[in-house]
Parts: sequence; structure tokens; C-alpha cells
Amino acid sequence: MPEPSPDTPSREAARWLRERQRPALGVIRAAALAGILAAVASFFQLGGMAWIAHQVLVGKQPPDQLVAVVIMVLAVIAVRAAAVALQNRFSASASDRIRLALRRDLLDHFHHLGPIGVGQSSAGTLASEWQDQVEALHGYYAHYLPQMVLSVVVPLLILVTVVWLDWLAALFLLLSAPLIPLFMALVGMGAEKLNQQHMETLGRLSGHFLDRLRGLSTLQLFEYTGAATREIAEATDQYRQVNMKTLRVAFLSSAVLEFFASIAIAVIAIYIGFGLLGYISYGPSPELTLFSGLFILLLAPEFYQPLRQLAQHYHDRATALGAAAQLQQRLATRPGATTGSPGQACGNRTAVVEVVHASVVFPDGSIGLEPLSLVVGKGGGQAELVALAGPSGSGKSTLLHLIAGFLPPTSGVVRVNGEEPGARPFGWLGQTPFIRQDTWAGNLRMVAPDATDETLLDALEKVGLGDLVRQRPGGLDTPVNEGGGGLSGGQARRLAVARLFLARYPLILMDEPTAGLDTRSEHYLLEAIRQLRDQGSTIIMASHHPAALAAADRCLTLVDGRLQDE
Repeated sequence: MPEPSPDTPSREAARWLRERQRPALGVIRAAALAGILAAVASFFQLGGMAWIAHQVLVGKQPPDQLVAVVIMVLAVIAVRAAAVALQNRFSASASDRIRLALRRDLLDHFHHLGPIGVGQSSAGTLASEWQDQVEALHGYYAHYLPQMVLSVVVPLLILVTVVWLDWLAALFLLLSAPLIPLFMALVGMGAEKLNQQHMETLGRLSGHFLDRLRGLSTLQLFEYTGAATREIAEATDQYRQVNMKTLRVAFLSSAVLEFFASIAIAVIAIYIGFGLLGYISYGPSPELTLFSGLFILLLAPEFYQPLRQLAQHYHDRATALGAAAQLQQRLATRPGATTGSPGQACGNRTAVVEVVHASVVFPDGSIGLEPLSLVVGKGGGQAELVALAGPSGSGKSTLLHLIAGFLPPTSGVVRVNGEEPGARPFGWLGQTPFIRQDTWAGNLRMVAPDATDETLLDALEKVGLGDLVRQRPGGLDTPVNEGGGGLSGGQARRLAVARLFLARYPLILMDEPTAGLDTRSEHYLLEAIRQLRDQGSTIIMASHHPAALAAADRCLTLVDGRLQDE
């Protein structure tokens, strides 16, 4: 089998970028048309200026006879400004549409991966992809794509105009024009690789810094802050070096392109100057006038300007290719297991949870669950509290993730209330509950926005936190730090259970809910779990604590991914 060519990733990234532009293709074309209108307006503006100069200096026309032409030139300038404004507006709109759609796709993809799949990447890397790498596509869609059209159409229009005025000057333009795209492509080939390395380094740096920031307390505890600071400094310096390489390429390419454009304009200026002085008598030179010569000189920079801007925005393309490679790889990521056979069906449609011959095999080949079947709860009947017992690594958490929809089964079928797992909201309680920077009331109203203060206090009473909140000066409006900072582990977990009382989920999954709690907090938590069951919620709880297992209506034992006989 032949080896893929080195530029295959770049080609794939370029194809991916073209596919992403389809929803905004019409707006991109509108931006290009507005740019063409601005260029045509500039022709009339420069032609009017050259004609005025010719009439005043050669024709000796009094200024009052040129008022109409001056007004025309001013009107054309206004039209050009309006066209440029429209071009910028359309370009920004196209970029906004594409980036918004991409962020929606990323959200859908994160939802599809679930907490398990998303958790395999650093939060800093994900944030960098969401913010920095998506933003890196702006220049490609807003500037590079419209400029691609302008760099072809505008020089052709100018070339036709100059041919009409002086075909020899047009020949100079035609011969010099390929130099800019040639050097732009040569420099761009190196810039693409640098920009991809730039994006990869930025993602790693973001993840590295966030991981150290999250573990700051642990680093201080083990007196490792100095070494961690040096590691961040080394990673930052590596990013600086890659960034400086990218900037060097950008400045070098800009200098080369400006040099060749300036040389070409200088050659045309020399030709027109000597032609007007009568030193050149070849071809159309004797027919040069101040109007035609000045008009050509004014058009020459406009001829190279679209090509120079394309060269400038070519770096936007290189940056976008680097970001696209990362984003394409992210969107291509799939969960660790594959979906089961669609032909299988669950026979008990009234069960809250039904698992039929479901297994999980991870990408590295390790077995998370052997094929197992179980039924939990009966629809319309009494709720059930089921405990999953077994040693660490036996598959308890994997089975919970399977029921939650965080992992798809490698084989078999899982149904929750007769539907795909995760099709409807359910409750989840882990050892580290989600507590955001907000008040007590704000954290509770995440699941019940319309709940009254009395309802919130009642939920807190059920988990033994009512007196604690009343003792706070602000009551329910007392701030709570992110992650439950300022609360004990038991208090944070009970606050999360209070949310479950408010949400009234038909299914609640718990992963080691009593782990690390003192006796008092464990008692409150287990009592709250019983009340949730009595309230009508079917609960599946993974635990190895005797008190939690004793509170269950039924206990299932897992050993090495196998479900033991009940």
C-alpha cells in the first residue's frame, strides 16, 4: 500500500474548510461582488483625477469648467467607500455564520462523546479549540476567500483598461504579475506547517496551565510549585519560539512581495516618464499623453494591490489550515466503544432500565463489561433502589456510564424507559458534585428555575442542610464558591442531592455517593436516598460501603466485568 503524501493532511484540511463554507457561500460571493464594485469605482475615481490633471496642466481649462467632473469623482469616492463597507459587512457575516455553525457542531460532538469521551482531553485544550482555533478561521472566510475572487477579477479589469491605453505598459504588468503568487506559494508552504505547530503548541500550553492551576493546592502541599512554575515557563517559551518563527515567515514574505511590486511599478513609471519625454518611440509610446500616462501610473498600484492583499491573507489561510487540522481531528473523535446491533430489541418495554446482552470493550482491547442482562424497575410500579457491589475495577462505574449513555455498548442493547439512554433527563450524583460559583438558591434553581424559597428550603431540610442555610447571614442568597469551596465534602454532596429532590427525575444514577463521608453525612445522605426512592425515583447506586448496600432493595454484584447471580 503506498504511503500517503506529506501534504495529505493539508489537502484534507483545505477540503474540510471548503465544506464548512457552504452555508455562507452566497454571502461570501456578495462580499466579492462588493469588492469588485469598489474596484470599478476606483477606476472611475482615478480616471477622473487623471483627466482633471490633464485638462488643467495641458488643456489649460479653468477650474470652474471642471466642477461636474470633480463632483463625479467625489460621488465615485462615496460609492467606493460604501462598497468597501458592504464588503466588510458581508465578509464578517459569512465568517460569523460559519464559526457559529462550527461551535454548534462542537457542542453536539461533545454531547455525543459524553463526559467520558470529553474527559479524555484537557479542559484547556478543549477551551483553546472552542475559542482560539475557531477564531483562527475568521481571516480565511472573511478575507482570504473574497480576496481570491478579487485577485483574479480586478487585475484582469485593470489589464484590459491598460491595454486600451497602452499595450506595452499592459505587457509589463502581465509579465510581473506571476511573481507575487509564485513567491506567495513558496513562502506559504512553509507557513502552513508552522501554523499547525503553532495551534498544537497553543492547545498543549492551555491544557498544561489549567491542569497546574487546578492542582495548585496539591502542588503547594507537596512543595512542588517552583518546579511547576519552571515547567510552565518552559512550555511558554516553546510557544514563544514557534510564534516568533511564524511571525518571521510572515514578515519575510511581506517584504519579498512588497519588493517585487515596487520594482514592477518603478519599471512602468520609468517607461511612462521616458515615453512622455520622447526618449522611447517603440510601439504605442509616441501616443502617450498626460492623461493616459498618469492614469496608467495610478492604476499600477491598484493592479498589484489585490495580489498583495491576497499574499497578506494567505497567512490567514495557513493559520486556518493549522486550526482546521486540529478541529477536524476533534470532530472525527468517536467514543471508545461502538454501538450495538440495531436489529436487537428489548422485550420488556415497561422496565425503567433494561440491559440485554450488553458488553463494553475499550479501544485498547481491555474488557469493561462481559455480556450481561438485567432489568431494573417496572414502569408505573413502585420505584426501586438497586445497589451495584463489587471490588474496584469490577465494572460498576462502566455499567453506570452505559445506562447513562456516556458509553455505547460494544454489543447488545440498553434501554431506559424504552428509549435510548440519555434521551430524557436523569439524575447523576458522583463523588465530586457540580457546584458552580453562585448562591445556594442559584445552585438549586439550576434544575427548578421557578421554585419558591419555601420549596428550596424544604429540599435542603430533607438533606439536613436547612439549619445550616438559616444560620448564614444571607440565607439562600449566601454565595457558594465554585466546586463547593467553603463547604465540606458531605455538605456539597447533600446540596447536589437537594437538587435531585427538586428535579424529580424518574431515574437517578449514583457513583460511590457515600465515599469519603463521615458517619453523620453518610446518615443524612442515605436517608435522603431512601426519600428519593419513596418519592418515585428509581435509583441505581454503585458502592462498596456496607451501610449503602444494606439500604438497597436489591444488590447486584460485579466481578471482573461479570454480573454474578443474584
